[in-house]
Amino acid sequence: MELLTLYLIIINVAGFLIMLVDKYKAKKNLWRIPEATLMTVAAIGGSVGSLLGMYTVRHKTRHLKFVIGIPAILVAQIFAA
Repeated sequence: MELLTLYLIIINVAGFLIMLVDKYKAKKNLWRIPEATLMTVAAIGGSVGSLLGMYTVRHKTRHLKFVIGIPAILVAQIFAA
């Protein structure tokens, strides 16, 4: 159980951080993190961190793929647990 908790903490921090980094890169017109990577991190357990990062810095909040997709992933993960 401790290992699962540690994994979830790490992947959610990663999800939060990649949203912040991608927002920064978007503002600076730099090479971006692919959307598939953002969604994959959410799908492998980082949905809470990704969702918090998304709304903390208002990143990808106009894209239905993210506005609907990440909460849907979170709900699916809750039901799976």
